[in-house]
Amino acid sequence: MPEGPEIRREADRIGRQLRGARAEAVWFAFSHLQEWSALLRGVEIRTVESRAKAMLIRFASGVNIYSHNQLYGRWFVVKRGDMPRTDRQLRLAVHTATHSALLYSASEIEVLHDDDLPGHPFLARLGPDVLSEHVQPNDLEARLVDPRFRRRSLGALLLDQGFVSGLGNYLRSEILFVARLAPSLRPVDLLAHQRAELANAIAEIARRAYRHAGVTNEPAEVRRLKGDGCSRREYRHFVFGRGGKRCRRCDATIVRSEHSGRRLYACPSCQGVAGDSRT
Repeated sequence: MPEGPEIRREADRIGRQLRGARAEAVWFAFSHLQEWSALLRGVEIRTVESRAKAMLIRFASGVNIYSHNQLYGRWFVVKRGDMPRTDRQLRLAVHTATHSALLYSASEIEVLHDDDLPGHPFLARLGPDVLSEHVQPNDLEARLVDPRFRRRSLGALLLDQGFVSGLGNYLRSEILFVARLAPSLRPVDLLAHQRAELANAIAEIARRAYRHAGVTNEPAEVRRLKGDGCSRREYRHFVFGRGGKRCRRCDATIVRSEHSGRRLYACPSCQGVAGDSRT
């Protein structure tokens, strides 16, 4: 499933074509939403935003199209009149005079007024957005000592959108590696400097993934590995997806484990964890 950085980049891409334009036509696959097609025709598209792993197309009338891709949803942005070659089912189309934003395969699409957003079941439970410029590491550090979160394992906490929104599975592994922490530890188990390092890693790694299209590895290391002819899969991450390969920090073998029902990768030497070496 795409994580916060991927959805933010998708919102940016769609917004570049839709923002400030008028919707010449809006089409919904779901019958209960089709009445909105006429109501949104001719209305200016104010902006396109991401909220963790959800997206909002926001109209000047105070109406929003909410979507969540889940596992299978995919957006295409094409010139008006073009249609992508795909076997997917079209669920939503927003057309301007020049471009179309087309959402395929997604099933979670709603139309919400601005006043509905704070009480929406998904949006209402989101913690601070890790990609927001208003969220700083000290804000994240304060979350780590909050009674709601301080006794939960880091491996579970970093997947909880109520703790910090926008994180996901590959970011979890990368953040814990950079912070040199095992997923079984809890915030209450950490020293003050470890909590600070973890908060910095949460912000730094998520924002690096946003800036560099999902790449979390150090930029200098990425350049070196590219120069050596490595593929994106090899240079993209510190540990995620690299089970059985060497840690570039200490040369130990990266291990894979299961935590909170999802695969997690770590260095047993740098982070003090155990697991297997599957990729």
